[in-house]
Formats: sequence, structure tokens, C-alpha cells
Amino acid sequence: MHIHFIAIGGSAMHNLAIALKQKGYTVTGSDDEIFEPSRSRLLAHDLLPHKEGWDHEAIDKSVDAVILGMHARPDNPELQRAQELGIKIYSYPEYLYEQTKNKKRIVIGGSHGKTTTTSMVMHVLDSCGMKFDYMVGANIKGFDTMVRLSDDAEIAVFEGDEYLSSPIDASPKFHHYRPDIALLTGIAWDHINVFPTFENYIHQFEIFVSLIKPKGTLIYFEEDKCLKRIADNVMGKVLVMPYRTPSYYIDNNKTILESDIGDMPLSIFGKHNLQNLAGAKLVCSELGIPDKLFYEKIAEFKGSSRRLEVIADTDDATVFYDFAHSPSKLKATTDAVKSQYSDRKLVAVMELHTFSSLKKEFLPEYHNAMSAADKALIYFNPRTITHKKLEPITEKQVEEAFGGSVRVYTNADELFEDLGKCEWKNTNLLIMTSGNFSGKDVKLFGQKLIRNQ
Repeated sequence: MHIHFIAIGGSAMHNLAIALKQKGYTVTGSDDEIFEPSRSRLLAHDLLPHKEGWDHEAIDKSVDAVILGMHARPDNPELQRAQELGIKIYSYPEYLYEQTKNKKRIVIGGSHGKTTTTSMVMHVLDSCGMKFDYMVGANIKGFDTMVRLSDDAEIAVFEGDEYLSSPIDASPKFHHYRPDIALLTGIAWDHINVFPTFENYIHQFEIFVSLIKPKGTLIYFEEDKCLKRIADNVMGKVLVMPYRTPSYYIDNNKTILESDIGDMPLSIFGKHNLQNLAGAKLVCSELGIPDKLFYEKIAEFKGSSRRLEVIADTDDATVFYDFAHSPSKLKATTDAVKSQYSDRKLVAVMELHTFSSLKKEFLPEYHNAMSAADKALIYFNPRTITHKKLEPITEKQVEEAFGGSVRVYTNADELFEDLGKCEWKNTNLLIMTSGNFSGKDVKLFGQKLIRNQ
């Protein structure tokens, strides 16, 4: 099989390209710009395009299928050529389904926690020696790629993203997977550029649940009112399994889970991560993992990249790096660090970077999202707003939206200079962004910050 990727440099796309090459396929691709770490990883697998840009001559009858990434446009010359030749065109999620349609599929969705919950399930299954295909939205220790596809695995574990599938397919990605087992972690309005109302956003999850295979299973967080209503409506059509926040306590900055087999110290922390753990346990139970074995393996789980990732640590200060950007993620992450280290001050820094977060109408959703922090700092780049063709916002509007005594920056150099002047004794720093603070090496900064104290 010869598979051609249009926009091969994307985070998900380049991982799928590597997975298919490892499976023995002939893989080619193109893109008009490729950044790190995609560039180095594609180069290492001899998949980096020889030149940047699009070339319709790259598409001929030797190509069996094209996978179209979100970075491309509907008028892409390679896409148009493939359409002219009648070559099968897949979105990323469509091709994942195509590769796993004869396997048992476990799909984990929700507005928050889906990457971590998927990572937990993968960690336990791998630790138990089970074979499985997977797709997850972050790098996980022990896994070389974010995608694996094989001929011999009987199950596939997918993170179910609700964003659009491709430039010519406006359906959410997770609508393509048709799960045997579905897990939903919670619903909090996001992606308002695509889903203009909360009701429209919720409807995407209702559709997802309706696509669970007959005699399938829905696992859901029952403390979420929206999910509870969705689950009630499918009762009797599929097996419905609710979960709640498990019992736990914090002792000397360590989270202890109160399990059926006794109190268990964990490497992860935060109420939201304990909820993720409870959901992951039900998934693993459905796949035949005994509870005792699950607890033993999950105690070793240290999290995934940029999910409360520790980038620097001393006896009395820790720097955390997190992907949090939506209001619900921001609040859960800030609350988690403050609760885990109640004896330390917390400085929380957040970058408004996504389309939703920079939209004036959405800003009020962030009210009190960082209230647990002793000092809350917000950054946004006005040039990013211009690039996304959004209405300008002011520092004052951001301050009023977040509430409390937040300080807002529009200059990343000034923000990081001020952080460098802070006293970090008995104080934690939490850095949250889906961007990079206009080109800052956040990990290096955090390491230097603590080392210089």
C-alpha cells in the first residue's frame, strides 16, 4: 500500500505516518511548514519531505489512498489532483477506523482528561503484557510513538477528540470511531469557533454515544450533569457504567488512594486525575484486568507529557508544565497543585492562545478559574489575535473576566523577567499553555529558575 499524507508535519499526522511505515506501508507526504519535534522525527524515519510546499505531481495512480490533515486547505493542489484521479481520501480519524474496524475499539472522550485517562489505560494494558493498537494525544513514557497499528492486536485504544476531522469533513473526529467501549470524562464548552453554543457542543457527545456499537458499553463520570442526562437517554440500549471521584487523602504532599485492597500512594495527584483513574479502572475491568492488578500497575503511572509535568524540583519548590488552556482544565489543574502542596505558595501562569480563549465573548467563562493561586499571571500576544482574525481584546477585559487580582501581560519578555525576580522558597510555579509564550523555551526557563535560587 502507498499512502500519501497531505500536511504530514502535524502532531497526529506525523505519528500516523511513522506507524504506517513501521507496519510496512510505502509512505510519502508533503507540507508547507514542519516544526519540531515533527521535523526531527520524520527525518529519523526517512519520511521528511525533500522540499516544503505542495506539488500536484506528487499524486499519481501509484497512490492507493490520501490522508488529509487539518492544516491543509480545501483548494490544496494535491487534494484536487487526488479527487480528479478518484483516489480514496481519508481524514485522520477515518483512516484509524479503517485500520481497526475488525478490532474491539475503546474510545475515551470528554472536554478534559481524555489524554490522561487514555494514557492510564495504555499504561496498565502494556504493564500487563496485553497487545493493543492505540492513538493518544501526548507522549507517554514507555511508548515510542503516539500511534500504533498492527495486524495481530485484537483491541484498539483511541483518545476521542471532538474537533473537526479535516478541511473537507466538518464532523468531529470521535464520530468516526464507533466504539465498543466508550468513556466520557466530562463536558465543558470548548471550540466555540466550531460549536457556537453550548447546546450544539453537547449535541456532538450525544451523537458520539449514539454511535456506540450494539451491546456496547458507555462508561461516564456521573457527577457531570450533562453526561448523566446523556447516559439516562441511552439506558437499555447499551450497558451504562457510571463512576465517581474515589476516596483519597493527601499526606506530606503525596496523594493516597483508598482502594479495595488498601491505601495506595500514587505518583499522580489532583481530584481530576483521581476521577480519570476511576474511569480507567472500569475500562480495564471490561478488558479483563483484575482490580488488584490494576491498582498495582496504576500506582506506577507517572503521567503523560505536559500534564502536570515536573520540569524542575527542589526540596521546597517545584515547577509544573501543563497543557491546560480551557476554563475547566485551568481550574482543575490550579486547584490540584494548591491542594497537593497546601503548605507552599502557588504562582500560576497561563497563556491565552487558542481561538476560544482569545475570543472576547468567551473570556467570562474563565471567571475564578485561577482563584486557588496566590499569584495569577495571564499572557496573550496581540499578534496572535490578529493572525486568528479575531476582535482585539484589552488587558483590562482579561482582568475583569478572570476576576480576583490577576496580572495581565502582552510582552512575554516582561513576564519571564518578572518571574525571574520572584523568591521561590516554599513556592511552586505552574505554567499552563497550549502554545509556547511566543517562542520561549519553557522547560529550560523553569530549570534555570530553580537552579539559580
